Amino acid sequence: MIALVTDSNAMLPAELADRLGVRTVPLTVVVDGVTLVEDETLDLPGFYTALRRGAAITTSAPSPGLLAEAYAELAGAGATEIVSVHVGSAYSGTVNAAQVGARLAPVPVHIVDSGTVSFALGCCVWAAADDLAHGGDSASATAAAKTVIDATTSVFTVAEIERAWAGGRIQVEATRDGVPVVAMTPTGTEIIGSAAELEAAVEQMTRFLDQRLVGRVRVGIGDADDLAAAEALADTLGGLDQVDELVRYRCGPTVAAHTGAGTFGAVAWELGP
Repeated sequence: MIALVTDSNAMLPAELADRLGVRTVPLTVVVDGVTLVEDETLDLPGFYTALRRGAAITTSAPSPGLLAEAYAELAGAGATEIVSVHVGSAYSGTVNAAQVGARLAPVPVHIVDSGTVSFALGCCVWAAADDLAHGGDSASATAAAKTVIDATTSVFTVAEIERAWAGGRIQVEATRDGVPVVAMTPTGTEIIGSAAELEAAVEQMTRFLDQRLVGRVRVGIGDADDLAAAEALADTLGGLDQVDELVRYRCGPTVAAHTGAGTFGAVAWELGP
């Protein structure tokens, strides 16, 4: 049996992670000096409240020991190999922690640096799970995960640009009218507009994706405490003919800490013709 591991930055909702058979290892979040873990026990509404009041928030990779513990538990449950897919090393130290943890594992662990973040990482994990479900081995699942970065496009608002600047992970300039609407594509990051109203942001994101996407796509729509905006975007994108499946998720701390409360957006993964 080949087991599949990722980290909580993948933003995989619990029901999808269960369906794919993925073990998720949480990242660490520090809110005004209080250490939390990004898992199902986290008080997400409370975290959003802390964001809105300007709390000091930092995030960090899971410890090698925590990853090693997950690998050992999976091996104890019958796994003979593990594919471990993680947030890009340009954004987090999680890949390095996984490499250290893998040295302690009782079975081979194949580490994948996804090169990406958030639900785009989740799509990499999804691709690996699909490959394994269709009889693939660790090599083919690893390869499948690595192909996804060139097949995903993310569009989202940056609700609190100061947090983006402070984190340094999203290079975006302030806009004159409303919040920036940003696209991350395989070729880089660009501002595709700005929006003072929900409807304008939804329209800009939908137009950008509709013009860019070719063939079947899977779409993840997430929000950091703006359900109405996410639902409006889901209604619009769900109407595109090429959408194969649409998934809703909430943006956890390791995403929202860098974009702010009120952020919402979509990740589109092109599956091909």
